[in-house]
Amino acid sequence: MADPALIRAARADDDEGILAIVNDAILNTTAWYDHEPWTTARVAEWRAAKFAEGWPILVADVASGIAGFGSFGPFRARQAYAGTVEHSVYISNTCRGRGHGRQLLDALIDLARARGLHTLVGGVDSENTGSLAFHRALGFEEAGRLREVGRKFDRWLTLVFMQKLL
Repeated sequence: MADPALIRAARADDDEGILAIVNDAILNTTAWYDHEPWTTARVAEWRAAKFAEGWPILVADVASGIAGFGSFGPFRARQAYAGTVEHSVYISNTCRGRGHGRQLLDALIDLARARGLHTLVGGVDSENTGSLAFHRALGFEEAGRLREVGRKFDRWLTLVFMQKLL
């Protein structure tokens, strides 16, 4: 890893860096199934809600700023799913391929294990071969595909669930 990041809890002063990553994913990729760009206020609300509910948001902090972020939260609302969480990891388009995603996901896996969680699930667009390979390299397995459940850029998108038993 050429440029290891400091992995730490997100803070309010990270909101602009997170916003840039989120909006790039929304506007330019199928990694984020949303259409409208976020605002700094929305990032702040999201961060506050996650922390209030006890869920982590981690950032990969490098000399140039926030290289990426990751989080996890409830997979489904019913009690039987309490041991399963859904995670997300996003890396700035200028920092991909430097190992920051692995640092973030390794840290999220460690946090999930420390909390006694049983399963991590990630939803990945079927065309995002890089993310699918990334998850496989960290021990995730494909658990299912939901065909044409999202629509973006005038085409239907297939969601692949990747799962890791902890």
